[in-house]
Amino acid sequence: MQNITRLFDFPYYQLEQYDLKACLVTKYGDKWIATSTKEYLDKANAISRALLRLGVKANDKIALISMTNRTEWNIMDIGILQLGAQNVPIYPTISQEDYAYVLNHSESKYCFVSCSEIYEKVKAVQDQVPSLKGVYSFDQLSNCKNWEELLELGADTTNQNEVEKLKEAVNPEALATLIYTSGTTGKPKGVMLSHHNVVGNVLACSKRLDIEHGKSKCLSFLPVCHIYERMMIYLYQYTGVSIYYAESMDKISENLKEVSPYLMTAVPRLLEKVYDKIIAKGSELTGIKKKLFFWAIEIGMKYEPYGQNGWWYEQQLALARKLIFSKWKEGLGGNLSLIGSGSAALQPRLARIFNAAELGVMEGYGLTETAPVISINDMKNGGFRIGSVGRIIENTEVKIASDGEICVKGPQVMMGYYKDPEKTAEVMIDGYFHTGDIGEIDADGFLKITDRKKEMFKTSGGKYVAPQLLENRFKQSRFIEQIMVVGEGEKMPAALIQPDFMFLKDWAKRHQLTFSSDAEMIKDPKVLARFQEDVDSANEHFAKWEKVKQFRLTQDVWSIAGGHLTPTMKLKRKVIKEIYIDLYNSIYQHS
Repeated sequence: MQNITRLFDFPYYQLEQYDLKACLVTKYGDKWIATSTKEYLDKANAISRALLRLGVKANDKIALISMTNRTEWNIMDIGILQLGAQNVPIYPTISQEDYAYVLNHSESKYCFVSCSEIYEKVKAVQDQVPSLKGVYSFDQLSNCKNWEELLELGADTTNQNEVEKLKEAVNPEALATLIYTSGTTGKPKGVMLSHHNVVGNVLACSKRLDIEHGKSKCLSFLPVCHIYERMMIYLYQYTGVSIYYAESMDKISENLKEVSPYLMTAVPRLLEKVYDKIIAKGSELTGIKKKLFFWAIEIGMKYEPYGQNGWWYEQQLALARKLIFSKWKEGLGGNLSLIGSGSAALQPRLARIFNAAELGVMEGYGLTETAPVISINDMKNGGFRIGSVGRIIENTEVKIASDGEICVKGPQVMMGYYKDPEKTAEVMIDGYFHTGDIGEIDADGFLKITDRKKEMFKTSGGKYVAPQLLENRFKQSRFIEQIMVVGEGEKMPAALIQPDFMFLKDWAKRHQLTFSSDAEMIKDPKVLARFQEDVDSANEHFAKWEKVKQFRLTQDVWSIAGGHLTPTMKLKRKVIKEIYIDLYNSIYQHS
């Protein structure tokens, strides 16, 4: 039996154990096209042979940038890794400037893109990246080489022996991939993950997920350039799950109905959207149907696993499932039973309602630096507790530092940050990786995340936002004296802004605007429109998920005496949020 120690061992193991007809399935036009396990490996070997002919050597870096998850990505991944070269996945929607930075910092030799949109961005910076020898596209483009040229170049198998030798030489402890994450300094950091880091995580997580090996289907749509979805893709290969790639976020509900998967991964933002849509539909009902719908919601919101609510509750839940929740499941393909939620904090009410509806949402916790999973909930062996991120996975040690910070030691902890020993030393202390998150472990071994030590936060879509970076850019506006970017766990970033009242009053005078008070001034439509102009201008410097979508102006000046600022004039984030909780709630429509 194939011994799995390197990432490219997974498809070979799958060929031996399951030999799937539909290993990877992508929709082209209106047809789902399946690639078998054998075809997957045949093409990956052709890519390896072609890359050798292009002069690619062990430890060379090859960048992959795709707008959507697709079969070609996986074929390239295995083709690159077998040579002892490294795959550098790049998030498609980052700025051109960041493309140039990542391609240069990684010294990528070749870059593979999905489509014309990405190709145009790469082409615009190509002359700034001296290491880059060529760009290939998965889609057919008139102005770019196509990746199929490599399949043709690799059709000649005479150098397969060389591929085998290089494969054999890949050490499990060797670097497999560089994954760039946003840093608070503004420049992305290259997280170095070895084969061993990710393989160990896959094998440990596979023991927690209740999957019928060789018989299940999944729908994949979270970006495979993130380590969470990528680790799951290897896990699916290991457990013989057929991987269907969703066309886009907009088409998920359509694809769910077409594919009827058993499992998928999600971020809380997607679950929020699904839930909001269901509630909107329920609100349109009338009479007894509407009453029944909201009765079921009420039952679902009290859900606890393992029959903890007692016999009478379980009877009501069974009825709610039969009358209402079964229709939810039907709407999501009829077979969806397991949803791995990660990347941001899940609201406990969503965990309750989805599990009441037998949609099996299991929340886990991890970081890119931990390849990624540290802990995960699972239904087996009493391992599910709402409000927690589950129990620690095997071979992993978590200790809580004196200040509450979660520190991790285990096979999944990264090799370090690429070309950055100083940043590595900041987070790797005495063999433990310091996560920057605050948490606690209860008596039953469940980990709870209670706060963030660092100011960077994630939206409910799982995207990191570095508030200081945004704040510093926004403060370039003459109208803004102080600003605090908010949005931890919410669907989008927003901002609380203290205007520079002196400058604002001058501006108002120049525009013949008179106000009886500051409170009246900050509500004036012309004033708000002027602030919006500067917000829009500052937003241009940031990726889509970082942009400040809404803001509120405060009528008082933030000060040390008022409790807004520390003696060194730093924002007291928690205090400011509490002071302006009504403004905050009005942004996110919390009651």
